[in-house]
Amino acid sequence: MKNMLKEAAILFAITLIAGCLLGLVYQVTKDPIAQAQEKAKEEASKEVFADADSFRLREDITSEDADKVVADAGYNVSVDEVSEAVDASGNVIGYVITVTDHEGYGGDIQFSMGIRNDGTLNGISILSISETAGLGMNADSVLKPQFENKKAELFSYTKTGAQSADQIDAISGATITTNAIVNGVNAGLTCFRTMLMEGGTANE
Repeated sequence: MKNMLKEAAILFAITLIAGCLLGLVYQVTKDPIAQAQEKAKEEASKEVFADADSFRLREDITSEDADKVVADAGYNVSVDEVSEAVDASGNVIGYVITVTDHEGYGGDIQFSMGIRNDGTLNGISILSISETAGLGMNADSVLKPQFENKKAELFSYTKTGAQSADQIDAISGATITTNAIVNGVNAGLTCFRTMLMEGGTANE
């Protein structure tokens, strides 16, 4: 019995120390990780809206409201953040919408997209992706350039070669990844048209 109590005490002490160390590591790394994530978002915003002077968070548009808009449209996508792209004179020239699609082959795919006031998509910047190497991970080089300076109500993907501006050539062998990113872009466009674009239902 004494040995059992001794072993239990030792195990408890080890668990307690390990827990304290994990807590300490979390506290030490929490701020640097948050700063790195914020910097990545800023760089992504600048990439998709190079002519913007600054970006202003739209705090009046909550993730809950935006998520409902895109869910009602049939997308399994979260709208993480919406910011205004502002020029040097303080004029809003468009928006940066950050979304997370939950249907990637390897999990969530998060990216930012820049949309001008007239609905033109400047492009997308991928923030987080964990797809298959050599297949879905080619999204940055294969899919990303296809969205640049495109204006479409909605995008679709094809395996036989794009025939119009609203079609995206799928990554060979990675249609799930392609579908996830196309759906994420369409969800962002839906959020823009409904909640941000002049004349949208949220602005009537």
